[in-house]
Amino acid sequence: MIDKSEMTTPIEVYLAAPRGFCAGVERAIETVKLSLDRYGKPVYVLHEIVHNKHVIAQLEESGAVFVENLQDIPPGEVCIFSAHGVSRAIEERARELGLQTVDATCPLVSSVHRMVEKYHVSGYDVIIIGHHGHPEVEGTAGRVTGRVHIVANEREATDVMVADVAKIAYVTQTTLCENDVVGILTILSRRFPDIKGPKSNICFATQNRQNAVKELAEKADLLFVVGSKNSSNSNRLKEVALQCGVEAHLIDDYRDLDPAWLIDKKKIGITAGASAPEELVEGVVGWMKEHGAETIVELKGIKERIHFRPSDLASQED
Repeated sequence: MIDKSEMTTPIEVYLAAPRGFCAGVERAIETVKLSLDRYGKPVYVLHEIVHNKHVIAQLEESGAVFVENLQDIPPGEVCIFSAHGVSRAIEERARELGLQTVDATCPLVSSVHRMVEKYHVSGYDVIIIGHHGHPEVEGTAGRVTGRVHIVANEREATDVMVADVAKIAYVTQTTLCENDVVGILTILSRRFPDIKGPKSNICFATQNRQNAVKELAEKADLLFVVGSKNSSNSNRLKEVALQCGVEAHLIDDYRDLDPAWLIDKKKIGITAGASAPEELVEGVVGWMKEHGAETIVELKGIKERIHFRPSDLASQED
């Protein structure tokens, strides 16, 4: 612990706003809880409902069982699709196995699915700008068969081949940051002048949290991002801080904190990824108070008023 008597000035802590749970994550978690209430224990969830180990552990205690394969779910049981969405093949396979499915896909991800399907039906090759292997990207790519390409970086944007340069469209993974997209899209637009697509598919909550980090970076000389290591949006928040020239660490909770990080640091910024519960932020703030923080300031940010209704479980029975 830092000796306060050796400090010339107290440590100031700044909390980002907004931070933590987004509307899609809230909806997904609530969908699991409502499913447990309706169907009883257990309910099965294909993959992590959201990427946060604390959330997963809490839901497991309540009776949710997380599986990686549909075949691991007994016939007739409830299968919840995560907030990241799934491919059509997964939906079809779940029906073949006789599972009762509940779709917790984030509505913003579902809108990207519809966009991909619309372009594909119209004969376009579709480029998905996103990370290979990420559940959201895999699910989006699997909404159609053929003429879909995942592009993760500028080299792949330079090399990607399409059937008709006059009929090409793109979408983006919702949890990217703007800097992930700009260079790739510049190359694609140069190669394919007629390319169609949205200005951005990055979700409002992701963008709001990234903007809040930029504001934090103007005040802090050290920044903590609360979020699990496999959370794409949490990793992007850390990247944004680093791009702003501020030392940043991605932590699961206060137990990951190292007092050595505080040496010569007087202004600490704290934010949380879209799948990290506020109680984890409170734990980090408590730890900071024990290690010399005397001032806690919550920044004024955008108030997010959008909330998504949980999945209609009744309409998905049988």
